[in-house]
Amino acid sequence: MTPAVLLFLAPLALIAASVIAFRGPQMRPLRALRLIEAISLAALGAAVLSGLAVTAEGATSTGLMGIAGLGLSARLDAVSAVMLLLVSFVGWVVVRFAATYMDGEAEQGPFTGWLCATLAAVMLLVIAGNVLQLVLAWIATSLFLHKLLLHYPGRVAAQRAARKKWITARLGDVALLAAVVMLYVQYGTGSITEILTAARLGEGQAMAGWIAATLAFAAILKSAQFPTHGWLTEVMETPTPVSALLHAGVINAGGFLLIRFADVMLLAPGVLAVLAMLGGFTALFGGLVMLSQSAVKTSLAWSTVAQMGFMILQCGLALFPLALLHIVAHSLYKAHAFLASGTAVDGVAAIRRPGPVAIPNGLAVGRAFLIALVIYAAVAFVFGISGKSPQAIALGAILIFGVAYLLAQGLADSAPRVLTQRTAAYSAAAAVGYFTLQTGAEWLMAGTLPATPAPGPLEWALIALALLSFGVVAVAQAMFPLWAYHPAAAGLRVHLSNGLYANAVFDKLLGGWSTTRSS
Repeated sequence: MTPAVLLFLAPLALIAASVIAFRGPQMRPLRALRLIEAISLAALGAAVLSGLAVTAEGATSTGLMGIAGLGLSARLDAVSAVMLLLVSFVGWVVVRFAATYMDGEAEQGPFTGWLCATLAAVMLLVIAGNVLQLVLAWIATSLFLHKLLLHYPGRVAAQRAARKKWITARLGDVALLAAVVMLYVQYGTGSITEILTAARLGEGQAMAGWIAATLAFAAILKSAQFPTHGWLTEVMETPTPVSALLHAGVINAGGFLLIRFADVMLLAPGVLAVLAMLGGFTALFGGLVMLSQSAVKTSLAWSTVAQMGFMILQCGLALFPLALLHIVAHSLYKAHAFLASGTAVDGVAAIRRPGPVAIPNGLAVGRAFLIALVIYAAVAFVFGISGKSPQAIALGAILIFGVAYLLAQGLADSAPRVLTQRTAAYSAAAAVGYFTLQTGAEWLMAGTLPATPAPGPLEWALIALALLSFGVVAVAQAMFPLWAYHPAAAGLRVHLSNGLYANAVFDKLLGGWSTTRSS
């Protein structure tokens, strides 16, 4: 059995699990659930073997099952191996969790079936070696997810979220289909390997802008970028396992699409610039709205909007290895956060605050950001800053802005010395961790993903804009406690908690608050 053929074992295993789950309205006897869990674990095992195979033998592809250069084919490389491992691992955890979470539900069988079918579709997406398989798996993932979003069809909020997702997904499907058609016409093949090889050589300039634009549009819609993010913040009416499932290559499929066609995207720097600006805005917007949410799962959903924006920003800056690293790290963290959300309220209630919270003044905030950046620069120098792209250095500085917020609390007048020392250590640890992971990601993806090109005037402007925007927001967040009780702050909190009403405008454009179910 060739290593690439191993890739098909994982989705085939989940398809088999889906068939077993659909056998009846309820999951009885218990051994059926255990069998499905065992099958999902076997899919994870197949993914592990695929990862070991690509490490030992390098990238490879299966033969094409189709005609005229279009059909089914699996591509095994570092990107597909990492994504398959991620999807199969998170999928196994979600399947295991859902068996207990949905116990006793009248429709547990169909729910588990659609869960496994969605995972199988995502696996076929990430291993796709042909554009036809990629677009079919892309569409199937959305259709199967729609069934999960309407698991409780009588809930008005669930119907509304599913309707918005349905419309945005179909627009994304059309965009991807248009991109696939143009790729086939431009390169004369449906093989992703051949397309990427030709694009890396600079071929396909004639239609590069249109192809990159349609790929970007599909990715924006898939990954809930502003202003089409509303459905993601309203899926809390679905069972918790669905929220975790979204992070198994579903909500972040847009980022995967851009990463997979990175060589093509580099042919259209103007499109990348638009992605950087939209992703950066979505990240800032989602992060601010998240801070104003009181419900745990809703706050996590807005956090996902922000993180998907940051992922798109990374792709826009041509930091494709870091974008893939972000997908993996965020998926593991956020899937766990959703599955553990039920205990979050109890955990917060159990915390006993030792005293008043240290509130930094303006001087402390300024010192904190200066110290954090000095620490970051020192760590960057140790790692060899001359070998890093300006885009990667700027991204690390943005991440350090978040640590500077903690450092500001440690520098407050009422803060104990141990807190000051601890937050300074966090800054150093964050800088070391960033450069370590960044170096590792670039090493792992060398030869598979293109290196980040040297920035031109447009890229330098985007870097400066990103640093300025995230820096201003980070400073404002650190100083917010100083004016939190001002009447203007109360009004701002209300507007932010409603997402600046962007979702309401989107609802209006889609025909108001209609709850008509999609077929």
